[in-house]
Amino acid sequence: MTDRLYPDESAGPYDPPPVTTTDDEGRTIELRAFDGGDDEREALVAMYEDFDAADRAQGIPPGGEHRIREWLDSILTDDCYNVLAWDGDEVAGHATLVPDEDAYELAIFVNQPYQGVGVGTVLIETLLGHGAAAGVERVWLSVERWNRAAVGLYKKVGFETSDAESFELEMAARLAPPE
Repeated sequence: MTDRLYPDESAGPYDPPPVTTTDDEGRTIELRAFDGGDDEREALVAMYEDFDAADRAQGIPPGGEHRIREWLDSILTDDCYNVLAWDGDEVAGHATLVPDEDAYELAIFVNQPYQGVGVGTVLIETLLGHGAAAGVERVWLSVERWNRAAVGLYKKVGFETSDAESFELEMAARLAPPE
């Protein structure tokens, strides 16, 4: 068990999926929990094949279809929580909570055409709502300290820095139970 520190105050509460929103470009974005279907999986693979390598962090998402599929097989499991942001039949973003000891690690990926228009904020809030509704209490993540947009997003939704000793910041949040 790690000695990770979590805030005393809970983040949220946030709405679990499904959630529908309009991004800053006027696009209707639907956020849904991953249903395990082949069509959803293939749309997610397509998003990651299009994903700009410059936006990869800490080696994820991996490049190449085979490696993408292997990685998705490890996080699209029953013990993980996954939310997809949809623009019609195209995946605009994906966020996941992966169990790690006594907490869950969060990862979020927003495809380039949907960055900076509010999709990431609603995606992470919906994922946290999904996790809280399922009983997840503690969430952590690591982020490259130079990634100011991501750090700002995480702070906005209730994460606090829990470890700033390395190249990456570790941030943590405690989730509010659903009302």
